[in-house]
Amino acid sequence: QVRLVESGGGSVQAGGSLRLSCVVSGSTYNKFCMAWFRQAPGKEREGVAAIDTDGTTNYADSVKGRFVVSRDNTKTTLSLQMSSLKPEDTAMYYCAADPRPPYYSGGTCQHDDYAMDYWGKGTLVTISS
Repeated sequence: QVRLVESGGGSVQAGGSLRLSCVVSGSTYNKFCMAWFRQAPGKEREGVAAIDTDGTTNYADSVKGRFVVSRDNTKTTLSLQMSSLKPEDTAMYYCAADPRPPYYSGGTCQHDDYAMDYWGKGTLVTISS
């Protein structure tokens, strides 16, 4: 059973930074599209950032230039470095993973693709003004 566990959430003031991490366990297979999603109170879940098996990234326009997603394929971990945080970034942040076939060469890992097989339980980020 693949498990994803997020960490790093907390409360910071606007303009501050946080680094979220997600550890994947339960499988030796590591060819995943991986992504971060978030859900603010009373709002729909939205895609934030995604990173493909080859390291290609893409972001929601609202976070582009402020957030950086990265991965460590050796450990199958996912990170999200968030800077210049705004109150509107306040949300529960979820990491997600979707396996790709061994022959996959990239191209379909998008931040707004919600059809992910595995999800973490979330870590809360609160930005005060």
